[in-house]
Amino acid sequence: MNETQRSIFIESSARFPPPQGVKLSYGTSGFRADASILQSTVFRVGILAALRSLKTQSVIGVMITASHNQVSDNGVKIADPSGGMLTMEWEPYCDALANAPDSQHFVQSLDEFVKKENIPLEGSQSAEVMLGRDTRPSGESLLEAAKQGIESVVRAVATDMGVLTTPQLHWMVRARNKGMKASELDYFDQLSSSFRCLMDLIPQESVMKEMNDNLIVDGANGVGGEKLEIFKKMLNGLDIEIRNSGKGGVLNEGVGADYVQKEKVVPCNFGPADVGIRCASLDGDADRLVYFSVLSNSNNKIDLVDGDKILSLFAVFIKEQLSILNNHKDEKVNKYYQARLGVVQTAYANGASTDYLKHLGLEVVFTPTGVKYLHEKAAEYDIGIYFEANGHGTILFSDNFLCWLEGRNNELSSTSKGSEEHKATLRLLVISKLINQAVGDALSGLLLVEVTLRHMGWSIHRWNELYHDLPSRQLKVKVLDRTALITANTETVVVTPPGIQEAINAEIAKYHRGRCFIRPSGTEDVIRVYAEATTQEAADNLAKSVAQLVDQFLGFGSS
Repeated sequence: MNETQRSIFIESSARFPPPQGVKLSYGTSGFRADASILQSTVFRVGILAALRSLKTQSVIGVMITASHNQVSDNGVKIADPSGGMLTMEWEPYCDALANAPDSQHFVQSLDEFVKKENIPLEGSQSAEVMLGRDTRPSGESLLEAAKQGIESVVRAVATDMGVLTTPQLHWMVRARNKGMKASELDYFDQLSSSFRCLMDLIPQESVMKEMNDNLIVDGANGVGGEKLEIFKKMLNGLDIEIRNSGKGGVLNEGVGADYVQKEKVVPCNFGPADVGIRCASLDGDADRLVYFSVLSNSNNKIDLVDGDKILSLFAVFIKEQLSILNNHKDEKVNKYYQARLGVVQTAYANGASTDYLKHLGLEVVFTPTGVKYLHEKAAEYDIGIYFEANGHGTILFSDNFLCWLEGRNNELSSTSKGSEEHKATLRLLVISKLINQAVGDALSGLLLVEVTLRHMGWSIHRWNELYHDLPSRQLKVKVLDRTALITANTETVVVTPPGIQEAINAEIAKYHRGRCFIRPSGTEDVIRVYAEATTQEAADNLAKSVAQLVDQFLGFGSS
């Protein structure tokens, strides 16, 4: 780093002094905190994003959002060249730069980092960072801080893409780096044309078999509701009523996918009049999606259709298309591809969903909690599907399989146009364009759910009957030091402290189909407890007894 660039960094970072006594950590969701203390962090992330662009010689994204958090919070995260999350190898750099106590220490850390990564600060290479923000009032000033950070790097350009859903920004970064058009209109065009194409491929016998055509969407009073209002005008054949679209309500307050999934009650502006109607809920930045139906005479209770069931629906649909291709096996060269379909879950997936997927004959694998782990594992398959129970997930298609599908589609278009094999090939190709392969996307996920339900001829009630969730309970226990707990086997087995896993196993053995694991929180000194059993009382009791073990081994009384 030359003296000119060093002086620019010292002078510019001095305008954004870090909050005293605050330590932030970059996780799956980037940095998140009360918006009032984030100016310095966002400025520094802007610099890091520009350096990432120089390092990779690609367009990078920065999104200002706190997703399902309360409106007074905000956050920032980086989108890598693939449109996915920042590589885990760079997360420690984020932490070091964000927590540097002053300009001098910040620039010193920056200099060390630039040298270690061999970033060409003094070359002719330019950098570009695409910026987006959600609807939070604090977003505009934080985006300006990010912009100033980016532009303090020589030859770096900040491109403000405006108010967006988080998945839109990720999609745009991926599209730009693939040499495609990457405006918001291009996003809407690709999704809407893919949706219409899949609608045209629905078997005639499936149309309106069981399905009620009405759909009501809870927009969480956030950016997703706003975008869906624009988007629905382009969606022929889908009648959507949007509530909580941000015109008067408070972001994420009594609304949104996170609220609906955790509380299992109707969001604001839903009630008895909606009984029997298919309903969906987005979260604040529209990267999570859950469905639900309002129960009659139930004091605002719902039947929740969560991410596990969205995953299962997509798995059934895609498996059906692959089966059609396999049944038309042709031994001639390039006419057959044994696609590997995999489903990726975490230990938080309900055990009943895992049993159902395995019963379908699907390959099910597990990763530690966190979308970055799920996404990475899903990318190992020709088609990899992952969804967390909270409604965040997507479907990934390998380049090799897509290339084969394109070739097969071209062949069938000239030899067997309109055949079942041709339709199945087309459906898979179009699904790869409708689903957002960069990141979980509530809008693209919603469209794929809707077309899949129509293809199957299923109501939301038929969908919800695929399997019945085992009752579960989640608790958290405050501890002195969460790092004292070390787990293995995708967080399902405790390695340290010794003895606790054996004690947990003894508790699990007391309950029919009991399952329980504990893991440290990624952000606070608590240990999270998850338990399942065949009754709610049993799940509650198992969680409570294991929580007591956590307190005994790791709690404040254990010292």
